[in-house]
Amino acid sequence: MRRFILWLRDNPVVADSALAAALLVFDLAMARDSTHLAAFVVFSVLIPLPIVLRRIYPRAMAVTFMALSICATTIGYLVGDPTGHAALIGHGVMLYTLVAYVGRRAGLWYVLALVADAAYGMALLSGFRAGDLAFVSVFFALCWALGEFTGARRAYDAEVAARLAVADSDRERRAHDAVSAERTRIARELHDVVAHAVSVMIVQADGARFALRTDPDTTEQALVTIAGTGREALRELRRTVALLRTEHAPDQVPQHGTAGLAAVVQLMRDAGLAVELELAGELDGVAPEISLGTHRIVQEALTNTLRHAGAHPKAWVRVRRHADHIEVEVVDSGGVPVRPEDRIQGSGLGLAGMRERMAVLGGSLEAGRRPDGAWRVYARIPLSAPDRE
Repeated sequence: MRRFILWLRDNPVVADSALAAALLVFDLAMARDSTHLAAFVVFSVLIPLPIVLRRIYPRAMAVTFMALSICATTIGYLVGDPTGHAALIGHGVMLYTLVAYVGRRAGLWYVLALVADAAYGMALLSGFRAGDLAFVSVFFALCWALGEFTGARRAYDAEVAARLAVADSDRERRAHDAVSAERTRIARELHDVVAHAVSVMIVQADGARFALRTDPDTTEQALVTIAGTGREALRELRRTVALLRTEHAPDQVPQHGTAGLAAVVQLMRDAGLAVELELAGELDGVAPEISLGTHRIVQEALTNTLRHAGAHPKAWVRVRRHADHIEVEVVDSGGVPVRPEDRIQGSGLGLAGMRERMAVLGGSLEAGRRPDGAWRVYARIPLSAPDRE
């Protein structure tokens, strides 16, 4: 049953077609009371049709349904048939659809159109009673309330889905950073092993060359040392290279440059964080490690804003390329922190990770609260850093 319900939600035309068919059958059941059967049947078929596409084109179908209602009233008056169409209870369905899927303003306009349609019908046709008017008012009020509930539920589900997407992205990013940190550690270990081993072998080889004829014992000892050092270095190289043999698939490598920054900002916007992005200079032509560093600073700062800022948070992201460096600035609107149960929990190592990344790139990072309560993260990344041996 759950699978069937999910399928219906993904295929709204099917469920709405069944609803339109039910309204058609309900309306045709009143055909025996009509004094002009042909006109009545035509409108019995036409009136439910907009219901079929109400969730795909809510505004257009609401206007069409209202137009059919007015036409049915007018034709009934002209042919002298005062019989009402039961399918016009679809007005409640349309009102619910507008409030739930479009917004209150569209629903209010439809209510005003309903009042005009009711006044027009009472002016042309008799048979309206105060009890009927009260019943119709309560009916439409319930439809509005149901639309409000459904709309709020849909907005909540969309925000939860967006926040889950942010949490998933954050988890994947942290996993990628953990792998990158391990690979960096292994690379440093490899560098240390090779540099140490080669240095020892060169020194011993030079000593053996000078002592080759005058001191055979010293020469032999130097050669033994060279061989032992080489074997040990070879074992270390094999172990380290085995760890580095597996590469990330291309689709697992994070997207950098302006496209990556835009993707991060859009992801945060979908999660409910209002973000303004300002990019200046050629940011797609920088070195990959600098582009990745810029990407990570913006991503971590916006994630922290989403976690810790107050209600309706907002952030401003500015990334500028200068002649010899890149400036990254992320400022949020500050405010009262959200409740702990509503936060996306992190490890608490975000700022430390950003500082470590800046240290590797030879840049600087400033992070702290400004006098107006806003939190500011500022990074300066040089485009060419000195070699670090």
